[in-house]
Amino acid sequence: MRFGAVLADLVLPVACAGCAVPGVALCPDCGCLLRRPEPAVAVPTPAPPGLPTVIASGRYEGVLRGALLAYKERGRYGLAALLGTRLAAAASVAVRGEPVLLIPVPATAAAARARYGDHMTRLARQTASALRRGGIPAAVAYPLAARPRADSTGLDAGERLVAAAQAFAVRPARLPKIRAAAASGVHLLLVDDVMTTGATLAAAADRLGRGGLDVTTAAVLGATRRRNG
Repeated sequence: MRFGAVLADLVLPVACAGCAVPGVALCPDCGCLLRRPEPAVAVPTPAPPGLPTVIASGRYEGVLRGALLAYKERGRYGLAALLGTRLAAAASVAVRGEPVLLIPVPATAAAARARYGDHMTRLARQTASALRRGGIPAAVAYPLAARPRADSTGLDAGERLVAAAQAFAVRPARLPKIRAAAASGVHLLLVDDVMTTGATLAAAADRLGRGGLDVTTAAVLGATRRRNG
C-alpha cells in the first residue's frame, strides 16, 4: 500500500464510490446494491479457446463498476472487504461447497506500482476470508507471475488474444504443493476482477495447464457487455 494514497483517502473530501454523491465513501443505496450479487455464468461472444467456465457476480456497470474503479485505480482500500465478499458469492457458485485454492490473475509490476499494489492479491485474500466465514475451506495460491505487457484497454478481441498469450509465466517451485492439493480434491479456481473478451482468463488457464494444473473454472466480479470486434 502507498501511505500517501491511504492518507489522501482519510483527509480529502470523499464521494460515494458508486454514484459520486459527496460526503460518504459509499452511500446506503450503493452499499445495498453491492451487497446483492447475482452470480451467473458469463460467456463472451466469441469465447476464446480454452476459456474456463466463468461465474460473474454481475455486470461490469453502474455501482459495481464505480466501486471497483475506486478500489483499483484510486486506492479506496476500504472497499476491498465488500468487493471480496461479493466475489466470494460468485466463487461459491463455481466450487459448489468444495475446498478451494484461489489463484488470482496477477498484475504486472508496472500496474501494481500504478494501482497501489496488486489489487487482485488483496482481493483474493478477502475473498478467501469470506468463503471461510461461509463454511467453505479456502486459501490463496500464487503459481502465476505476470510478464511485462501493455495495458489491454483499447485493444480489440484479436489483439487481446495476442497480448494475453505471452502474458504469464508459472513459478515452478510453487507447483508441486498445488498439484498435491488438487489431487486431494481441492478445487482450483482462477479469480479476476473483470472479464471482457475472456482472453486473459484463457491464457492464464493455458499457462497453468502447461504446468500440470487443470483449471476449468473462474470467478470474476464483473463481466462486460460484449461489443463486436
